[in-house]
Amino acid sequence: MRQRRVMNQINVVPYIDVMLVLLVIFMVTAPMMPSGTVDLPSVSKASQVKTDPLKISVRGMDRYDFVDDKTQTRLPSVSEESLLEKLRDAQTENPDRAVVIEAEKSVRYEAVMKVMDLLQRNNISKVGLLVKPAQ
Repeated sequence: MRQRRVMNQINVVPYIDVMLVLLVIFMVTAPMMPSGTVDLPSVSKASQVKTDPLKISVRGMDRYDFVDDKTQTRLPSVSEESLLEKLRDAQTENPDRAVVIEAEKSVRYEAVMKVMDLLQRNNISKVGLLVKPAQ
């Protein structure tokens, strides 16, 4: 008398049946799902600025210029302390006023990140980078 051998293969046919049934259910119900809408900003809304932003020009490591077009203030070569003082004065006057950072190509990325970190540590939240369009 021979003994029966144990079958060591997995029967995948029931799993395939279940997957096909689920696929059909999803294919039928997917067109019935409501689609969401996304309101993207238009160009005319995005380009309008409420107030002129404050500008910080990074000339190198620990070399900054401060520009305020609203009051026509231009301070070349200011220190971190005087830069923060001017920014705090402008932010107390108008807390919604943004600060933009501009830098030349030759300025190291580390110098720009140092200014961004300085602004973040001093709770100045609206910070952006000023870019020039390609010509």
